[in-house]
Amino acid sequence: MGSLVSMVGRIYQAFSPPQQPAKRGDALKFGILGAANIAPLALITPSKSHPEVIVQAVSARDREKAEAFAKSHSIPEVRDSYEDILNDPNIDCVFIPLPNSLHYEWAVRAIRAGKHVLLEKPSVSNSTEAEVLFNLPELSQPDGPVLLEAFHSRFFPAWSYFRSLINPANVAHVNAVSMIPWWGTSKDDIHFNHKLSGGSMMAMGTYNFAALRLFFDAEPEECLSCQVHAYTDGIHNKCDYDFQAKFRFPNGGIGEATSTLKGPTYWTPSHVTVTNKEIIVADESLPESQLKAQRRELTLHGFVHGVFWHRIDIKDVYEIRSRDTGKVFRRWEEKTYHKAYTFKEAGGEFADLPGEPYWMSYRHQLEQFVNRVKGRKTQHWISGTDSIAQMKMLDMAYGKSGLGPRPTSSFK
Repeated sequence: MGSLVSMVGRIYQAFSPPQQPAKRGDALKFGILGAANIAPLALITPSKSHPEVIVQAVSARDREKAEAFAKSHSIPEVRDSYEDILNDPNIDCVFIPLPNSLHYEWAVRAIRAGKHVLLEKPSVSNSTEAEVLFNLPELSQPDGPVLLEAFHSRFFPAWSYFRSLINPANVAHVNAVSMIPWWGTSKDDIHFNHKLSGGSMMAMGTYNFAALRLFFDAEPEECLSCQVHAYTDGIHNKCDYDFQAKFRFPNGGIGEATSTLKGPTYWTPSHVTVTNKEIIVADESLPESQLKAQRRELTLHGFVHGVFWHRIDIKDVYEIRSRDTGKVFRRWEEKTYHKAYTFKEAGGEFADLPGEPYWMSYRHQLEQFVNRVKGRKTQHWISGTDSIAQMKMLDMAYGKSGLGPRPTSSFK
C-alpha cells in the first residue's frame, strides 16, 4: 500500500510540480513552434520547477488554436507565425514539437536566427537531413546556438544506473519492446501520414533503437530483418503501424526491437532486456575438474517514461559443470531488483547530480539543456554525431522493410 501511495504522490507532483517562488532575472525565454499536445509534457510542466526557464510565446498555423493553448497553459504571448518567434530578440530558445517532416526546416531556420533549439525526437526525417542539420556551421561557433534532440528518456536516472551495470563488449543480445494501445492513436494521426514522415519506427521505435545502440555502445553493422505491417491506401501509404527488426552489432551480438501503435487494449510498460555472454567465475571451493559459469540478464522495465513506474531486474544464472564433459551438476538463479527515481538512488558517479523523485525525464533533460546554454557542465548530453547515427539506424531499418526512408524536405 505504501508503494502505491508513493507512486500516486510522485506522479501527482510530476504533473503539478512545486512552483518556483520567482524566476531568475537571466531566465531563458522559450518560444514554442506549434500548439502540439506534447508541449505541456515536454516543456511547459517541467519549466514550472526550473528557475531559469520561462515559456514566453507560442505560435500555431491557426491563431485561435494558439490563443486557446496559451490561455490554457498561462503563456503570456501569442504570435501570428513561427517567423515572428524566430525574429523576436527577446526569445532565447525555441522548442520544436512540429510533425517530423517539419523538424528539419524549422530547426535550420531557428539556428540561422541564432536561437537555441530543443528539437523533438526523432530529430528529422532521415539521415540526409540529419547530416546537414547537425553540421551547420553556426553550431561550431564558440558562442553559437545549442541544438539538442529531445530524447528525454535517456536523461532519466534509471537509464544511467542501468548503463552502469553493462559491459558492452560482453553483451550478446538486446531486446527492446514498446507499444501504444490501439485506442491511443487513430488512422488520421500524423503517425500515419507518410508526407509528414510518420510510422511506428519514427514514433515509438526510435526509443527501441536508441536502447540497442546505447547498450551495445556501438552502431549496427546490418539490419538483418525488418518485418512491418503498413497501410497502403493513399495518404497513409508506407506508414508502418508495427514492426519487428533485428540488427547485427560489431561484437557479433544481436539487437531486436519491436513496437506497435495498434497494441492490445491493456497498456503494458516498455522494457529492454540485455543478455550477457557467459563468463567463467572463479570459485576456489570447486575441485579442479569443475567450473562455475555465469550468465547475467538485465531488464529495465518502463524505459520510456520511468517516472510513472520502472524497475531494474538483475538475474544471474549459475551452473557448476564438468570442465571435460560439460555435464551440469548444479544450476540456480539469483535475482535482485532496483529503482532509481533520482541520481542519488542511482549512486556511484551520478549520486551528486540534482533531481527530485517527481522529476520526469523531461525535467532532467531541461536541466541539462539549460546548463549547456548557460555554459555550465552537462553531465548527460546527446551529441549531433549521436543523433545522426540514430537516423542512420532508422534509415537502415526502413530500407530493409521495403518501405524506404522517410521523404527528405525540399527546404534549403
